[in-house]
Amino acid sequence: MNAIARTSPRETGVDRRIVLSGLWTSVLFIFAYVDIFTFWRADAIDGALSGSVPGTGLGIDQTFLVLTTAYILIPSLMVAASLLVPARVNQVLNLTVSVFYAGSIVATMIGESWLYYIAGSVVELALLATISGVAWSWRSRRTSGARPEALKQADR
Repeated sequence: MNAIARTSPRETGVDRRIVLSGLWTSVLFIFAYVDIFTFWRADAIDGALSGSVPGTGLGIDQTFLVLTTAYILIPSLMVAASLLVPARVNQVLNLTVSVFYAGSIVATMIGESWLYYIAGSVVELALLATISGVAWSWRSRRTSGARPEALKQADR
């Protein structure tokens, strides 16, 4: 196990919400850069110019662009949700969304031969696994009558 997996937010003193928000931000950067780098590929440029996604048979139309936008909006909103949503809902959201995205990334890797894409996907999967781990280990606040400081610590 690497040092990141062994280090909990409590050990680093960084609030769990900030850790999750930062991890989602990192996932989004990798999404963006892998997609940007794809446009250095002739097949991607040719596909975009002809209105199709190479190797998938998908046409680039209103439906495709709306679904692609929705796919990116969810982790984008997770950056804010990780900071703003109550702890229990936050835990469930982070677990659910990270597992869904991990599955979708594995699916897009099937048949992929470009190393930059595989490397980016592996890092995305590692970040999503870290998100799941941080969310899984989040202890819920079940202490009644606890002081606000104690509640704040339990939320980390």
